[in-house]
Amino acid sequence: MKQISLIALLFICLISTNIFAQKNKKLDIIAYYTGDSKLIDEYEVNKLDQIIFSFCHLKDGKLSVDSPKDSITIKHLVSLKAKNPKLKIVLSLGGWGGCEPCSDAFSTADGRLKFAKSVKEVSDYFKVDGLDLDWEYPAIEGLPGHLYQAVDKPNFTELLKILRSTLGKKYELSFAAGGFQKYLDESIDWKAVSPLVNRINIMSYDLVNGYSKVTGHHTPLYSTNPKEESTDRAVEFLLKAGVPAEKLVIGGAFYTRQWKNVENINNGLYQAGEHFQGADFKNYATTYTEANGWKYFWDDKAKAPYWYNEGTKTFATSDDIKSIKAKTEYVKSKKLGGIMFWELTLDSFRDGMVNAIYEVKTSK
Repeated sequence: MKQISLIALLFICLISTNIFAQKNKKLDIIAYYTGDSKLIDEYEVNKLDQIIFSFCHLKDGKLSVDSPKDSITIKHLVSLKAKNPKLKIVLSLGGWGGCEPCSDAFSTADGRLKFAKSVKEVSDYFKVDGLDLDWEYPAIEGLPGHLYQAVDKPNFTELLKILRSTLGKKYELSFAAGGFQKYLDESIDWKAVSPLVNRINIMSYDLVNGYSKVTGHHTPLYSTNPKEESTDRAVEFLLKAGVPAEKLVIGGAFYTRQWKNVENINNGLYQAGEHFQGADFKNYATTYTEANGWKYFWDDKAKAPYWYNEGTKTFATSDDIKSIKAKTEYVKSKKLGGIMFWELTLDSFRDGMVNAIYEVKTSK
């Protein structure tokens, strides 16, 4: 009898351990994707939990797939679910320059309902799993010239309410949230919004952006001083605002931001400069080389890399394999919902950033 009880106890422990291990690995890897129907097949899609097609836009107040090419791409993305049933395909509305009519279109109940009905029609047609709202930004300035108004904040809440009621409980709803303090403070009613969405994708990159005349970490995990924006700062703010940890997804950047005319002080970090186009992760190994004059640095406080070229007085900042692994460990330790990134076509086909995230996700 004692032997049977012991075996039963061991069995229960084994089951519990497996459940805990599975729960511990519930960390979604979410890819924004701007490529076509063929390029996606080059990537290790089996390591992804969600692909967010980027972007759809507003046309006459309705969700619009912009071209036949986009339609083909979305249909192909949905077909990937046959081999990978856990994969979710989500449509994204907007982007940095893609939500110019949003403030006006979502300013009335009729406008919001019209949009919600169009989302249902498009989602049913393509058989996608959800919608990601990438409105940059409600209530504060985004792209210069785009309309924004204080009423955007409550209108955003009402928009999510009508989307949820129109699309049902099983439909995936998320939004791309600015990771900087002004957005966190002014754009969103966090207590009202968080029960309505599956996840909040924090854009914890571009925290030092193309408008900045001073260099810095554009996607650091931690702040190195009280005034510096960072991933952790945004996460802690949202946790304190009552957003459940499992609904928070942090962001990784698969691209650099660069500045020129940067003096060799502090290896170019926190110095004056002129921003210009950066490089994609898949090209780092051939771009940021010693032969090209670049030196690599690691800020252990920020958990972020940067590069400086003394010869050309050029500075670069981004995520890399080391920092994206640190971010993924952070997600695990904080029991957050996952990690997303901008964007998949910037990665290597194999042994790149996605693989680094996946390795940490599946490690003990």
